[in-house]
Amino acid sequence: MSKVMKSLALFVLKLYQKVFTLFSYGSCRYYPTCSEYAKWQILHNGFIKACFYSLLRILRCNQLFPGGIDYPVITKSFHSSLLLSPASNSADIIFWFVPKDSKSFYVIKAFI
Repeated sequence: MSKVMKSLALFVLKLYQKVFTLFSYGSCRYYPTCSEYAKWQILHNGFIKACFYSLLRILRCNQLFPGGIDYPVITKSFHSSLLLSPASNSADIIFWFVPKDSKSFYVIKAFI
């Protein structure tokens, strides 16, 4: 069920980004944009948690808040073998996980 909801939400976000780019309605006060933020949250967090944080972000996207850079924060545990294994040439890095504290990370998209 969660996988279906995740796929549906990502499809709706992609459709939203395509439609509003054509008409170029306004702009987001944050980087990454609110729709990209929601997409990254859905990719790296559980569906409910991602929806909650995305809703909070959308509510902050107005003139009462300063805007600026606001990367999603996720909680993720990595296996030590994953961290110590050498990088493969066939794998492309899409996201960087920059440590915020001992258990949470900022999600930053790699510019390819």
